[in-house]
Amino acid sequence: MSHDKRKIHYAWWILLGLCLMVGLGKAELNNSAGLFLKQVSSDLGVGMGSLSLYFSVSAIITMIFLPIGGKLMAKYDTRLILIIAIILQAGAFAAFGFMHSVWGWYILAIPLAVGGVFITVIAGPVLINQWFKKSKGLALGIMGAAGGVLGAITQPVVGNLIAGQGWRASYMIVGIAVIIIVVPIVLLLIRRSPQDKKTLPYGAESLGGTNAAAASTSADDKGVALAAARKSSAFYALVAFFFLITSAASFSMHIPTYLMNKGFDVSFAGNVMATNMIGVLIGSLLIGYASDKIGTRNTAIGAMLLGMLSIVLLLFAASSTVVISIAVLLFGLVSASIGTLGPALTSSLFGNKEYSQIYSNASLGLAISSIVALPAYGFVFDYTGSYTPVLYAIGVMMIINIVCIGIAFRGKKKLEQAGLWN
Repeated sequence: MSHDKRKIHYAWWILLGLCLMVGLGKAELNNSAGLFLKQVSSDLGVGMGSLSLYFSVSAIITMIFLPIGGKLMAKYDTRLILIIAIILQAGAFAAFGFMHSVWGWYILAIPLAVGGVFITVIAGPVLINQWFKKSKGLALGIMGAAGGVLGAITQPVVGNLIAGQGWRASYMIVGIAVIIIVVPIVLLLIRRSPQDKKTLPYGAESLGGTNAAAASTSADDKGVALAAARKSSAFYALVAFFFLITSAASFSMHIPTYLMNKGFDVSFAGNVMATNMIGVLIGSLLIGYASDKIGTRNTAIGAMLLGMLSIVLLLFAASSTVVISIAVLLFGLVSASIGTLGPALTSSLFGNKEYSQIYSNASLGLAISSIVALPAYGFVFDYTGSYTPVLYAIGVMMIINIVCIGIAFRGKKKLEQAGLWN
């Protein structure tokens, strides 16, 4: 192992690969899905709620496959798993362009979700946890920010692509492009663990030699076992946090429809979604930095308060394009919380002993929320012609999440007092 201090630690190359892979999976596939809804709904002659049910199918598959995905990543070659995953996720997205019935979206949601479990949920937090012993919050923030940068670039491109080429061709172009870009990135940059590169995690090697290895092993062992975590109030508060924050952030899929219902066109909606991605960029960096500096509890509360401000602006001052842009920018902070704050809270509450198992189990709240929230928002719009009730509900979710944060950290204290956090 080289001790050249000027050499870039390979953990940063892992982070670069994750930024590109996870960023494209989220920004170009998941987040751009909302830009297609109104045109597809109109052309197929189906309601927004019925079409949005494919998000629920995807979420159900995600919920079922999360525990399986964690085991597969631990057992098989990470690069092989991720290549298969991106082919499933982006390939299914491209295949939407060939569909003529809403049932096509329901069926293709299965491979879309199976691939997405690895690309957008598991790979980033697990690999960062393995490769970084310090600056984990910053690394998670950078990864989330990369999604914001890529989203700011791709959202208007996809919006203009739909306007110019139609939704069918746009699905195909976007899906195939992601496969072509991501597969070489996985092959060139991604490695499962520091042992694969005969090095130590970032931050551990600063101690040098045997002491570094011992410190790394000690850090890996410290925390709560899954069996103990699942019996704690902290775990269920974290699951509720995941459920509510994802439910709230899921509204971003409906922002294009919300704007077009107010009379704006799809190109403007794409530009505003780019603003949302800039919010994800800023929010990811701020949340990651703040988690390292002031703790995840204070950071989480601050993020919820900013999310509430964005809802207030959308409810009471959305006649101005400038205010809409500011509100959607702030709402990006809510989306950033899923990929940055969620993993950081898991580590703060339960440590590293069985991090991947606890995180994948807590992430079930993420999957469950998508089963309920995304189609529910669509049906509310179908029946009322407005998203106003949805916005009020999201505001309430933010308040409840602040309560969940308090419960979670009180639960951590109980685990420590019981001698289960060691």
